[in-house]
Amino acid sequence: METLLQAHGIGKNFGGVRALHDVSLSIRRGEIYGLIGPNGAGKTSFFNVLTGLYSADSGHFIFNDAPLNISAPHEVAAQGIARTFQNIRLFANMTALENVMVGRHLRSSAGVIGAVLRNRSTRDEEEGITQRAQELLKYVGIHRHSNVLARNLAYGDQRRLEVARALASEPTLLALDEPAAGMNATETLALRKLVEQIRCDGTTVLLIEHDMKLVMGLCDRLAVLDYGEKIAEGTPAEVRRDAKVIQAYLGGELA
Repeated sequence: METLLQAHGIGKNFGGVRALHDVSLSIRRGEIYGLIGPNGAGKTSFFNVLTGLYSADSGHFIFNDAPLNISAPHEVAAQGIARTFQNIRLFANMTALENVMVGRHLRSSAGVIGAVLRNRSTRDEEEGITQRAQELLKYVGIHRHSNVLARNLAYGDQRRLEVARALASEPTLLALDEPAAGMNATETLALRKLVEQIRCDGTTVLLIEHDMKLVMGLCDRLAVLDYGEKIAEGTPAEVRRDAKVIQAYLGGELA
């Protein structure tokens, strides 16, 4: 399978704390790739470096066979990488539809002049943005709540709304940071089906998740971080048997 994203020697320090050290991995186009590890292992730090929220102290990314420009989050999104957050970050006082429309504007062409003059091309583009946002709300299963303020949505629906907003930018790679956090079993099953559908529709998925049952049943391959270093990579079956992974999760004595 063709490689979509390569991380080469990614390092990140916060003062005397080493969050990431020489992390290298490769994600193939069309797969669901999991990034797991104990709390504090560096998973979200890796996401934040990849998506331009943090600047790496060392290393680089290759995306779609070209160096990834990670100077700012909007630059990363424009290149085809969208993400959700461990702690939900929606526009609480905007409707579900408006939240998704915000994500879609990354691909719009109307400028300040068009927005002020409201010419025909601008109006047509906004109608297209609205239609696509409605389609995405239906895709994730919350279209009946399109006019509900984000803050009034149920927790699981807020998670789905974040996914819809990320998909609005037409990403090649969708990075999901603990999307099942706080979900019950029914919501988690629905999320699994949604992620599988996203992959089937052509978007590669990078997943951080602590629900091991979900990860092992959903991901094609996994990388495991511990204290900022990659200690294992492979299929779920390979990772499950890895002695370093067992030690990281259970401790040396139990392992």
